[in-house]
Amino acid sequence: MKHVVLLLAPGFEEIEAVTVLDVLRRADIKTSTFAVAKDIKVTGAHGLSLNADQTLDHAPKNLLADMLVLPGGQPGANHLRDDASVQALIKKHNQENKFIAAICAAPIALAKSINLQARHLTCYPGFEGVIEEAGAKIDTSDVVQDQNIITGKGPAAAMAFALKCVEVLTDSEMSMRIEKALRAEG
Repeated sequence: MKHVVLLLAPGFEEIEAVTVLDVLRRADIKTSTFAVAKDIKVTGAHGLSLNADQTLDHAPKNLLADMLVLPGGQPGANHLRDDASVQALIKKHNQENKFIAAICAAPIALAKSINLQARHLTCYPGFEGVIEEAGAKIDTSDVVQDQNIITGKGPAAAMAFALKCVEVLTDSEMSMRIEKALRAEG
């Protein structure tokens, strides 16, 4: 069974985190949530609190999933960028060629830890400079996949981003099936 690690840092974008978590679980993909905080209760950018499965401080030292998901939001993306444990996880997942999915402002965390030279990414408007300084090329699409890195533009792209995550972990048929069910198309 595929396994995804979704990180929740204080100030995360709720739509992005909850949409991805919900869609992955609908696809029967094991998804574990880790708080990038001292407590499992993490409050998002708009006051919604979620209880993570555990804190990142208590994660197994050998934590490696099929995909690492970083929701954006502020100051959540800054916390992801500035946390040494998160940076180590990003590096490890990239070295092992595992998928890394970052949406909204969260690609700034990737820019700090991995070589983005000639990679194509998207991000929330206003964060392009950080991404370009890291050598990446900005794509204005809602969702962009470049090898093992998937990026999403922002909250409005959360569903497309989540469905892309399902697609790369399973197949396009599963992604389309989930989308149809969500649209109530039978």
